[in-house]
Amino acid sequence: MKTVGEIVRGRRLLFVDDAITVHDVARFMTEKKIGAVPVLSGDRLVGVFSERDLMTRVVVPQQDPRTTRVRDVMTRDLVVAGPNESLVDCQAKMVLRACRHLPVVSEGRLLGFVSLRDLLQSHLDEKIEELAMMTHYVHYVPPEVEQRLGP
Repeated sequence: MKTVGEIVRGRRLLFVDDAITVHDVARFMTEKKIGAVPVLSGDRLVGVFSERDLMTRVVVPQQDPRTTRVRDVMTRDLVVAGPNESLVDCQAKMVLRACRHLPVVSEGRLLGFVSLRDLLQSHLDEKIEELAMMTHYVHYVPPEVEQRLGP
């Protein structure tokens, strides 16, 4: 069974510093086409900023995104995963806490960031691979049988 660490291994890690403005984070997220981003203070994970945070903590309360710092409006109560956790366990955590993004952390260090879509895609890829193997198995004709059947 695949682990979440296998999904993030080799991926480019995107993050923002907690001192930048919401406007700059929103621009970064738009350029990268992502819906959430880990927030670091130095090399320590301190939060996650998502489109939901933007709407509920900036737009609706009419905060100025050009002066509001991301540290003041990010989600701080984080759900995280260790690199050896299964995709099923990670998905269960996300459903239980109603979040769509999960930082992958080891010994306090951010290793990666996965979305619910990433987990579902990985699950789908596994099922496609299983189906291909089963199809091959069903249609396999051993060479000795094929020889007896002839051309």
